[in-house]
Amino acid sequence: MMVTSKDTVMAIKSYRSQAEVLVKSYLFADPFIPYTSVLGGIVACKVVYDLTQLLSTFYTKAYCGLTKLQRTEWNNRGMSTIHAVFISAMSLYFVFWSDLFSDRRHAGYITLQSSPLSIFALGVSVGYFISDLGMIFWYYPSLGGMEYVIHHSLSAIAVAYSMLSGEGQLYTYMCLISELTTPEINMRWFLDISGMKRSTAYLVNGVVIFLAWLGARVLLFMYMFYHIYVHYYEVIQMSTFGCLVVFVVPAVLYVMNLMWFAKIIKGLKKTLAKRQ
Repeated sequence: MMVTSKDTVMAIKSYRSQAEVLVKSYLFADPFIPYTSVLGGIVACKVVYDLTQLLSTFYTKAYCGLTKLQRTEWNNRGMSTIHAVFISAMSLYFVFWSDLFSDRRHAGYITLQSSPLSIFALGVSVGYFISDLGMIFWYYPSLGGMEYVIHHSLSAIAVAYSMLSGEGQLYTYMCLISELTTPEINMRWFLDISGMKRSTAYLVNGVVIFLAWLGARVLLFMYMFYHIYVHYYEVIQMSTFGCLVVFVVPAVLYVMNLMWFAKIIKGLKKTLAKRQ
């Protein structure tokens, strides 16, 4: 029996329809979104890690001269940069542009609002934190000391709880906007390890880090605390653990942000002094 091109096209369309049904019915069905998104985040981290290694080997001269551990950190920072771009973009969208957490658009409490897309984005972020924590523990303390373990652990717990419960997602996304500073921090490391510490790019990067950190990790957190105060009645409608997450985790992260900010100011002053 001859198989015509028309039959082939029909078969392809049939397989594609079945695949779309599978994705919509299972992978992106509401009950499965948290689990598929976390798994997707972990897989995406592995793919980005390998792509960073592959592209850096062929297109970055400095990469080939690094030690094995330095190459591992280079790839890890490539992975964290892509996650930071993704989750900070999603966070900015949900906090400032989406109507999901709008006081005027919803009759219910903003602390209990969520959507399939907001759950999916948080799940991808959980997958990243799990992957990065695994690498930190495996290479401890080469990829980060105890402060990184505390930061990532608190972030993973808070984001996972918000994803699974649907509670406090607005404040979770406000905290995740702080990932805006990650690409700049990673770029500083890339420039340093590539022998460009005395370059103009290194100085400009330091200024950008200062401004981004001030905005995303200091001022924005102050606004979040004010927002929690104004919406206190809605916050206490959450579960006890949810309230604990909203009140404690941002406070701890804020203290850590201030400590790191002090180091950033000190480093920037030192760099500027050398330029004079």
